[in-house]
Amino acid sequence: MVKSRAGPVAPAEEEADRVASPGLPDGGVEALPWLAAPLAQALHTQRGHALLVHADAGIGALAFALAFAQGLLCEAGGASTGAPCGRCGSCHLARAGTHPDLLWRLPEEVAVEHRMASPPSDKRKPSRQIRVDEMRAAMTWMTTTSGRGQGKVLVIHPAEALNAVSANALLKTLEEPPSGSRLVLTAADPTHLLPTVVSRCQRLRLPMPAREMALAWLQARGVPDAGVLLDGAGGRPLEALRWHRSGVTAADWAALPADVAAGDLQRLHAWPVARCLDALHKLCHDASVRTCGGAARFFPEAAFEGRGRLPALIAWQRNLQRVARNAEHPWNEPLLLEALCAEGRDALRARPVGRGSRPADTLDAR
Repeated sequence: MVKSRAGPVAPAEEEADRVASPGLPDGGVEALPWLAAPLAQALHTQRGHALLVHADAGIGALAFALAFAQGLLCEAGGASTGAPCGRCGSCHLARAGTHPDLLWRLPEEVAVEHRMASPPSDKRKPSRQIRVDEMRAAMTWMTTTSGRGQGKVLVIHPAEALNAVSANALLKTLEEPPSGSRLVLTAADPTHLLPTVVSRCQRLRLPMPAREMALAWLQARGVPDAGVLLDGAGGRPLEALRWHRSGVTAADWAALPADVAAGDLQRLHAWPVARCLDALHKLCHDASVRTCGGAARFFPEAAFEGRGRLPALIAWQRNLQRVARNAEHPWNEPLLLEALCAEGRDALRARPVGRGSRPADTLDAR
């Protein structure tokens, strides 16, 4: 169970070293410039008791939710100015992680990843769910008197981590919240939430960062060939920076199609399985689109030779989806990757498209 009331807040100069830090840098979300305008709009317009922030992973949903919470609690009028001031007593307490009226609920896995909790002492894997006892304790906390008189704010990230029991424990408070209390939920895919939860929240969709802004942000943090990693991460700058910090280079990413086509798994074996599966999904997507005459989205065009075999690519995609649906299965990871890449190698086997060839040729599954 994650017991912290709030969490440490990284100053702006430390943000690059705490890649997906949920902390609120000085000035609110200045360290994530694409969130400044949505934050100002949300603080000006959102007056409901519950806000559901819909945002793709890797663009800063948690940082936004906590900045929004800090703005609501700001004693210098952050809700009216469009940003927490960062100077009042409330903002100082939020940044120090000791604000009595700010509470969050995250699954252990996310809390450990963001350095908001230590790994379990019994060496078990951190939980991926927000447990019912955590939610019940949070509901009790919301009924207590505000410590500084600005109300109370509960942040839940990501709301998909609520299991059926913990989500039901939240429903009564969502329907009849204590006076002065606010809830902020985040979700990458609201369709995975209970409809009764979604219907009780106002919704705010965070846009993807503009490519130019995201590239400038990555380049300022020393990411070489940032465009390749940004495309590989689907336009999500925090994810691209996380890859860079973990040692993934643009050359590694661009070489992946040729590696899989040649059966060379050396790079993949050095990556976590979740990243490998994500990369193979993206490779299969780009190869399928190119085979149908489109342009690659995640990999450079120069990374591909010719076109693949569409029926084999479709079968590969279905198998990748099956594995992703059973991610909790205790796979033998090296054997799993070898099997998936062997299937991909056959699907990616180049069929050069030259003079006199027809697009229909790419449908040949032989």
